[in-house]
Amino acid sequence: GRDVWRVRWCEDGMKYSASVSSSRRKSRRAHFQAPSHMRRIIMSAPLSQELRSKYNVRSLPIRKDDEVLVQRGQYKGREGKVVTCYRKKYVIYLDRVQREKVNGQTVPIGIHPSNVTITKIKLDKDRKAILERKNRSAALEKGKGKFTDAEVQGGAAMADVD
Repeated sequence: GRDVWRVRWCEDGMKYSASVSSSRRKSRRAHFQAPSHMRRIIMSAPLSQELRSKYNVRSLPIRKDDEVLVQRGQYKGREGKVVTCYRKKYVIYLDRVQREKVNGQTVPIGIHPSNVTITKIKLDKDRKAILERKNRSAALEKGKGKFTDAEVQGGAAMADVD
């Protein structure tokens, strides 16, 4: 897939990658026509401070049975369990965020995942693997991550490249 919506700019106003468009039109098109597997990544939510310090991970794609706290909007402060992730509409439905219609029927209110924080993760083997892969401190211990200025100046960073 093409990550058309990720554009980084240098200090002098030029783009980092010439192959990535900065067009608003193309970014919106890519967002609203994104396939389901990309929508999962777009529908990521930040982790709470406790979970962030525990797993050294900033955010995760949200899933059913995660417990979240609403941070923005009319329902700010409400906690609930994710009942549905509606990828087509880019919203999640929570068990305690509902509205009553005129005829007395209750309907769920859609909330965008960027407006919530995950307070409890539904862990299975795949989710544990994702947390393990995204763990920043473990990556640093293996010697991965950003290069220091000293390494770049010394040329050690590119010494092993043919």
